[in-house]
Amino acid sequence: MLRIRPAAMTTMTTILALIPIMFSTGTGSEIMKPMAAPTIGGLVTATLSNLILVPVLYSWWYERSVKKGK
Repeated sequence: MLRIRPAAMTTMTTILALIPIMFSTGTGSEIMKPMAAPTIGGLVTATLSNLILVPVLYSWWYERSVKKGK
């Protein structure tokens, strides 16, 4: 539980920094926009995966191994 806040804060600050780049129209935006969109998607996906999916799968796996051992 102590790791959720720092991980979420780091992800949110990076996403907030990339949002203006995604919607920019100035010089160089044609190069930066295609880099910002997948980065935001990857950050969201990786964060949700690490905070939700991995602990759930680990708990499921651990319960199965405990039941087999008994």
